[in-house]
Amino acid sequence: MNKKEVVETILRGQSRVANNKPGVYFAPANIALCKYWGKRDLELNLPQTSSLSVSLGHLGAKTAIQEITDSAEIIDEIWINGEPEKPGTPFSKNLKNFLDLFKVTPTQAYQIKTETNIPIGAGLASSAAGFAAVVGALNDLYGWQLPLAALSILGRLGSGSASRSFWSGFVEWQMGVREDGMDSKGHALPEQWPALRVGILILNTAPKPVSSRVAMERTVLTSPFYSVWPVKQAADLRAIKAAIAAENFEILGSVAETNALAMHSLMLTATPPILYSEAATIESMHRIWKYREEGLALYFTQDAGPNLKLLFLEKDRETVSQLFPTLEIIQPFGEHNNQ
Repeated sequence: MNKKEVVETILRGQSRVANNKPGVYFAPANIALCKYWGKRDLELNLPQTSSLSVSLGHLGAKTAIQEITDSAEIIDEIWINGEPEKPGTPFSKNLKNFLDLFKVTPTQAYQIKTETNIPIGAGLASSAAGFAAVVGALNDLYGWQLPLAALSILGRLGSGSASRSFWSGFVEWQMGVREDGMDSKGHALPEQWPALRVGILILNTAPKPVSSRVAMERTVLTSPFYSVWPVKQAADLRAIKAAIAAENFEILGSVAETNALAMHSLMLTATPPILYSEAATIESMHRIWKYREEGLALYFTQDAGPNLKLLFLEKDRETVSQLFPTLEIIQPFGEHNNQ
């Protein structure tokens, strides 16, 4: 099954007549505490392992989408933060290919206006929020009223991590086993953790030199240690879910940190190697380890980029803020609830 067939299966019997007003949807960015790194199916973005994330509250993407009917050119219009996106950028190419999956005639075109408050392509899950917001906006535009599980599958076709951006709080992306991917989707965990805080430590907002998609595929194909990753991932996922259920922050932070370091270690063993960390990234890691040795319950995680996300509890907020004055602090359970 290809992407188009998945879309047609999910939308079978659904209206393709747009409402008179634009479809609108907000999707939060999410940060994986237990990472997704590696695909068993490149076409359908099916992962080698399950993963688990926490949403970033108000950080994400809000998208408005409508069909273009009065343009001489049949071409999608993409606007980001009030500026037209150039057609040749990787994001615009990926988004156009994604939009084509939903079109029923060659004369269809969309105008998309996205407002995002996270840097694009800097390892802050911008693509996850972006593609999830597009799917949610299409659902609103056509009045499909699809369940979140179906939206999660559709979002996954654009960006794997988008499957986790349809809920707030903790979300597990269940890897599934079916070849068509219909069981590979997000699932919200029932647990709430009001005291948990995520700090966004921006060290560089420039687009990363190697896309996550390319880095992931290269790691799977060339790292001699990749076979260890699914085993570790499964153990880490069990440990993190148990830590969440017990509200054991030390285990949550420790497993999330080592999981991220293991992923980046795999990339270093790829050919050619991939290194997202910069001098400021390494320096910040050493500072966090030093503060933890001194008794501060502070951990980090890192996605495919140089920036870090700090994990701590509300009781240590003031201390962490003083140590990292530029930190943007997120309350995953309290600031913003998407669903």
